Amino acid sequence: MATGTRLRPVGDQDVRLRHRVVHGYRRAYRIAGEGPAVVLIHGIGDSSATWAELIPGLARRSTVLAPDLLGHGASDKPRADYSVAAYANGIRDLLGVLGIERATLVGHSLGGGVAMQFAYQFPEHTERLVLVGAGGVGREVNPVLRAAALPGADLLLATLSWPGMRWPTRLAIELMRLLDTDLGQDAPDLLNLVDALPDATSRSAFIRTLRAVVDWRGQVVTMLDRCYLTQGMPTMLIWGSRDSVVPELHAHRAHAAMPGSRLEIFEGAGHFPFHADPARFLALVEDFVDTTRPADWSAERWRDLLRDGRSGTTLAGPDAAYEAVVERELRAESERSAT
Repeated sequence: MATGTRLRPVGDQDVRLRHRVVHGYRRAYRIAGEGPAVVLIHGIGDSSATWAELIPGLARRSTVLAPDLLGHGASDKPRADYSVAAYANGIRDLLGVLGIERATLVGHSLGGGVAMQFAYQFPEHTERLVLVGAGGVGREVNPVLRAAALPGADLLLATLSWPGMRWPTRLAIELMRLLDTDLGQDAPDLLNLVDALPDATSRSAFIRTLRAVVDWRGQVVTMLDRCYLTQGMPTMLIWGSRDSVVPELHAHRAHAAMPGSRLEIFEGAGHFPFHADPARFLALVEDFVDTTRPADWSAERWRDLLRDGRSGTTLAGPDAAYEAVVERELRAESERSAT
């Protein structure tokens, strides 16, 4: 891959879906531009199309790769492992097929958890992290997702595809928007999620993915226990102040647990801040890439971090109270997965 920063225009034809077969499964992705690699990882039930408005701008100076995760979008939807670790492996393998050695990872929601997992599993391939409304920072999550993880939820989801159901679904979502609820801030994206589950195969993949990270009590996967490993890796956190899926509190927890991280809050935005203000989001990511050096990984330094553990890290945050919040959350992790 080229490593220069030459600007060049990117047209819509450059971000069309492409496909590669990896391990026997078709993987869909969009790729554009040239220069240092930036990988955009979408959230649950979403696809690479969520980044469509941002890809041309980022591609002026970067090689931008936006995959459809397995089980999502135009990628295959097999009966498979949909854990965050498996998704991280899938990103690694796609990068290998495309000849990309290292990348800045931008992950939204579930994709944020995948990005963090990728950085943990493959630090030698990770230059920077941008976590957007990321999962894995606390148990709290929207009750709708907790309910969707319950047995029988797939039957309820199936009713959304029945003839005549789109109108009342649209009406309910529009009502949430008119009432100015936090969830209503993401009304268009909620409709896209419903449209993304048109058949039993799509719904099965969605449920399998959801149950890998959420149960009736909330999120079941945590990254807080390994956040100290981001020491020396440029990390930026972006959150909407009205995120009803993964609350803003999680942004401050992650910020406190990640040494040297940068926190940006989009006031009034919901779970999709890059849709609420794409120009600001693009400017932040470009500035972050331009003003930070890629993580300087070495096997020796990684061993030292692991040996020192969290005892070698000083938590940082807007005030000392965040340290106590993170400590309490970590003490509650005994029933949660450290995958």
